[in-house]
Amino acid sequence: MSTSTRSSTMPVAVGTFCAGLVVILVIFGMSAFGHRDLPWWLNAMTMLCPLGLAVGLVSALARARHGSSSRRN
Repeated sequence: MSTSTRSSTMPVAVGTFCAGLVVILVIFGMSAFGHRDLPWWLNAMTMLCPLGLAVGLVSALARARHGSSSRRN
């Protein structure tokens, strides 16, 4: 994996995580105002939050692994 691909993964992960948080806040807000029957796609979009977390974790681990292997050589 090239360094440009690896460095562009973290902003995507942060953006995905933040989008998931925004959707969760929207759902809480809609529930507070009495909306109970939310569309399935809105509930499905909450999975962006753990997806962004997983992508960020994999990206950080890959960067750390690459850094430790380059220091050994």
